[in-house]
Parts: sequence; C-alpha cells; structure tokens
Amino acid sequence: MSPAEPAPPVVRGRFSARFLASELRLIAARRRNQAGLAALAAVPVVLAVAIKVAAPDRQGGPGAGPDFFAQIAGNGFFVALAGLSVELTLFLPIAVAMLCGDAVAGEASQGTLRYLLTVPVGRIRLLAVKYAGILLGAFLAPLVVAASGVVSGLLLFGGGDVTTLSGSRIGLGAALLRLLAVCVYLGVCLAALGAVGLFLSTLTEQPMGATIALTMLTVASFVLGQVPQLDWLHPYLLTQHWRDFGELLRDPVSLGALRPGLLTALAYIVVFLSAAWARFAGRDVTS
Repeated sequence: MSPAEPAPPVVRGRFSARFLASELRLIAARRRNQAGLAALAAVPVVLAVAIKVAAPDRQGGPGAGPDFFAQIAGNGFFVALAGLSVELTLFLPIAVAMLCGDAVAGEASQGTLRYLLTVPVGRIRLLAVKYAGILLGAFLAPLVVAASGVVSGLLLFGGGDVTTLSGSRIGLGAALLRLLAVCVYLGVCLAALGAVGLFLSTLTEQPMGATIALTMLTVASFVLGQVPQLDWLHPYLLTQHWRDFGELLRDPVSLGALRPGLLTALAYIVVFLSAAWARFAGRDVTS
C-alpha cells in the first residue's frame, strides 16, 4: 500500500467481539484458572464430608454472618451457603485477583501488551475486554461453589423444605432461586473487587504483584471491618457488606438491606475503572 492510499476500514465492533471471544477462550484454557475453579468446588465437598463424619461443636463467631453450619445436618442445601461463607473471605477474592493480575500486568510481563495495542482496538476497548473477562470470573466463581455445595449436600444429607433465617419454610425450588440471587449479589461484590484489581494491574508489569496486592487489600478490609474503634471507616470498606447476602435467606427479603452493598460496589466499580482508564490511557507501554 502506498502512502497516498487510504487505510482499510476497520470494523471495530466485529473486531471487539472477536477479541472478547479470544480473551474468554484464553481465560478458560489456562490451567491455573481450571485448577482454581476445581479448588473452589472442592471446599464445599470437604465441608460436607467433614460434617457428615463429625458434627462441629462450634460454628461462626462475632461478625461471621449467618450460621449455616448448624443447619447442614437437617438439609444439605445449606452446604452451599456454608461454602460461600467460608470461601468469601479468601478463596473467592484470590480467584478474582488471579484474573486481575493477568489482565494487563500479565500481558506486559509476557511482552504481548504492546502487540495488542498495535492492532486497531484502542486502550479503552482493551480495558473493557479485560474487565469483561474479570466479570466472567467474578460471577462464575460463586456459582461453582454453590453448585458444588448443593450437589454434595443433597447427596450426603438429603433435601426438602428449607427453613429461612426468619423461621419460615420454603420449598427447595424457591430456596435454589434464593441461592442464585445470593450468587448474583456476591458476583456484583466481586466485580467491584475486580475493578480495583484491574487498576492495580495497570500499575505494574508483574502479575503476581497485582494479585498479592489485591489479596492483601481484601484481607485488610475484612480485618479493619472487625475493629470497633474504626466504625467511622466501616461504611467505606469494600468488603463491609459482602455478608449481607444472608438477607436473601429471610422471609420476606428486604431489598433495602441489600442496597448499601450494591451502592458501595457500584461506587468502587465507577471510581476504579475510571482510575484504570486514566492510568492506562497515558501509560507509556514498552513491552
């Protein structure tokens, strides 16, 4: 093509769709992601087997959220909720943190980030596709935990009507819909964590650094949320309302009780996606 000839038109929408599909295939094909999902699914199974063998003497604790363990022996449905409660503080955040570390820092570490930006996709579209991959993990991870918990729990303990946290009883089908709503709520919370992680991923070329930093921030948020002297800070912590998913197991469900957690997650998503764009848009990419 001579300098005088116009450049061929670029169908950005179609390219972005191919780019998104390629990104999702890459995430699904990574062995560490597959191993991570397997580990998430294994925790509820281990819990169910352990409780089947020997019922625990004490469950929960201050600030631990609803106690689902005590109800497992009567209905295996609660294995899913117990698994989500256990994994929410560390395993689920780590799963999202791994995706965030690979998003931008991983591409820079492998030397492919500069190549991606040479094709007509644009930095905003690149961030959007990377965040879409993070969203996939954020919503898939709690679903995997819940599905594993339901299957293992029903096999070991059986099912039947479910007693809500309000004391009323609902059918197993209605309870499964509530469990799906719990997974969606936790997916939104983890999506906010993913936005923070995407921003951290734009700050470094070391994916492990971004993963560790996000995990430490999550743990610090949980710890600070348990300090009474910092009650003025609690409403602003990312993880403060994650355990509010228990409200979906009350009858009737109080949507107002879920609003603070959803609004906090939305605020984190807007702020840190904007920060990621501001950082990445002006970043000098050399690798």
